Amino acid sequence: MTQILEKPASSEDVTLTERAVKRIAHLLGEDDHKGTMFRVAVDGGGCSGFQYSFTFDDQKTTEDRAIERDGAVVLIDDISWEYLRGSQLDYVEELIGARFEISNPNAASTCGCGTSFSI
Repeated sequence: MTQILEKPASSEDVTLTERAVKRIAHLLGEDDHKGTMFRVAVDGGGCSGFQYSFTFDDQKTTEDRAIERDGAVVLIDDISWEYLRGSQLDYVEELIGARFEISNPNAASTCGCGTSFSI
């Protein structure tokens, strides 16, 4: 069994919490998503300058880094990786809803909803 790190092993790693791994593996295990991967990206925009994007992708390019843990495959392109170094991807369930959440030590500030940030 793969050990899930709750904190980055080094300042360069992007890690996944056990909750994120379970949720991604569940989503990728659904019939509609067989053979796909979970993509995390940083895009320009949002109320703070950059925003996180979570999508499904069935293509891995040469510019992608892959994180694989217990059936969860996460792709991050090289440019996004620079903004996400040392970050942790989590899945949070609260009374107001459930969402993927990124704890990013590179972000100088974030918006109230947590989906956009500035450097």
